[in-house]
Amino acid sequence: MIRVGQEGAEDDKAGEASAYPDPIVDEALEWLARQQNAPLARADQQQFQEWLRRSPRHGEEFRSLEAMWGSPELRKAAEGLPAAARGSMDRRRLLPSARHPRTRSLRGAAAAAIVMIAIGAWQYPALMLRWRADYITATGDRANVSLPDGSLMLLNTASAVSIDFRNGQRHVTILEGEAFFDVRHDPAHPFRVAGHFGETEVKGTAFAVRTESDRDTVVLERGRVEVSRLSDSGDHVELDPGEMVTATAKALSTVVRRDPSEILAWRDGRIIFENQRLSRVLDELRRYYHGIVIVADGRVDDLVVTGNYRLDDVPGAIGTLADAAGATMTRLPGGIILLR
Repeated sequence: MIRVGQEGAEDDKAGEASAYPDPIVDEALEWLARQQNAPLARADQQQFQEWLRRSPRHGEEFRSLEAMWGSPELRKAAEGLPAAARGSMDRRRLLPSARHPRTRSLRGAAAAAIVMIAIGAWQYPALMLRWRADYITATGDRANVSLPDGSLMLLNTASAVSIDFRNGQRHVTILEGEAFFDVRHDPAHPFRVAGHFGETEVKGTAFAVRTESDRDTVVLERGRVEVSRLSDSGDHVELDPGEMVTATAKALSTVVRRDPSEILAWRDGRIIFENQRLSRVLDELRRYYHGIVIVADGRVDDLVVTGNYRLDDVPGAIGTLADAAGATMTRLPGGIILLR
């Protein structure tokens, strides 16, 4: 298995890959993961039905895995796992996902059930994300990834992406978090990045996409991109360098001018903000912090602050902001920060 740590350094044990011995089980696992994560779109449902019709064994393996996933035995086994095992999902490294062709090492449906128990039955959303993703970063980490076409991708904290470069395609899906792309120029093969609500298409440029629960945000550093809504490709805009747009389920926002060096300061491990409400700044800092930040006095949220801080010392940044804003910060056991 290839393992990439912070800033893209390869693990010393890279290359311990093995081919999946039973592709039908592998396909059944992926279909199960996709259906547990969200209802299948009509086109995906048709593909699933076609897959089931290819042979009786496809349905047998899928039903077997589905039954194991919902079994009381699985839940009981997950509840019995030690607390240390439950923390294993938050390793500070970037991993190709379990479905990546180079990392498949399961041995049949029984082994798949064991993996589900041992890796994440107690953390269901994270498990589903891992099955879908090709690359994941933990909270506080960043990672450089060289894509198959020679383009470069930099993943921000707590981010997950899947990629599809088959048959000349260049397609990346941001499943969670944020990524910056420096795209290799190839006019014959557009490079597309999809979030939850929008899709960005380029032929060679540098830009970032961030996806959240209610919006996708695209900021362009250089070159030119077209951003469209996934639900309505006719709703689209083109961005020039230094411009930003957000996509929601209903519309694209007005294009605004923003300084990419400020918005993308995370690439250098920093956060920069000017005349921002402290509540908004704290929301950003929480993305990089393993602990919990609690504001006990609502008046603190409304304070306006300006700053430029390192992201590898979030408590230090919060402490400095608290002092500047006249608030009191208290650090409690378990990584809890209290502001009042």
